[in-house]
Amino acid sequence: MIGVYDSGYGGLTVLRALRASLPTHDFVYLGDSGRAPYGGRDTDTILDFAEQCVERLFEEGCELIVVACHTVSCVALRHLQRRYITNVSRDTSPDTPSDTSDVSRRILGVTIPAAEAAVARSRGHIGVIGTARTVSSGTFATEIAKLGPHRVTQRAAPLLAPLVEEGWEDGEIARLAVSRYVAGLGDIDTLVLGCTHYPLLTDAFAAALPPSVTLLDPAPFVAARLTDWLGRHSGFVAPGTGALRVLCTGDPERFRAHGERFLGEPLPAVSHVAEEGGRLAHKARVEVRVGQVVR
Repeated sequence: MIGVYDSGYGGLTVLRALRASLPTHDFVYLGDSGRAPYGGRDTDTILDFAEQCVERLFEEGCELIVVACHTVSCVALRHLQRRYITNVSRDTSPDTPSDTSDVSRRILGVTIPAAEAAVARSRGHIGVIGTARTVSSGTFATEIAKLGPHRVTQRAAPLLAPLVEEGWEDGEIARLAVSRYVAGLGDIDTLVLGCTHYPLLTDAFAAALPPSVTLLDPAPFVAARLTDWLGRHSGFVAPGTGALRVLCTGDPERFRAHGERFLGEPLPAVSHVAEEGGRLAHKARVEVRVGQVVR
């Protein structure tokens, strides 16, 4: 079983690509929507949330976890691999499964497949747009520099993910916001969508960019990398029936309703998990308190 972890809804765009490439595999998706967004949070908080989420997915029976959130992939992936996969080499790329390691589980990210795809398509100047934390981490620039002498211009766009979550991705507000953000990227020839919400803004980005700029959604490249690796390691995660389970830390009904826009199809029933003693535990219902609360 394959787990997919994101800070909220956006990772469903990655899950969509993964399920298209691996239709017979079973997936468990965990969206930490109750504590999103992650983009403005400090490092220690992101590490704490990420640990809780991957532990929950391991407990759900996932042998392999894809960290679909660019913020977590940029900030916390190496930490997660060293904490939960004890014999990951210090020289192993954090998004690259080692062919020689015999560990029984994996945690992979989205950053390196995105960097590789960008370098393969760029003529020399790559733009990256993402959350404030993704950009400030410098991870994209570091990984691109390992692959070639490309210039990298990054831009944090903290307003875009909330616009998408409001369902405003097709409106004038989204087009204006996107045009303002890309205006400072200069003469880039390739733009990496470094947040999993941004594929829903493809039309707005296309309208704001010159036709010569390649707009790159990393999700298909993440799916292609994983599919290739599983083809060479067919026994690592056995195919199943194409089943999908969905967990979230926020309101399950809201998650199901809004998630359809990201996944491109209706979601199954969504189960609620909540932090309890530093762990994510299943909850029968969401407790909504109104008015003044005294404890």
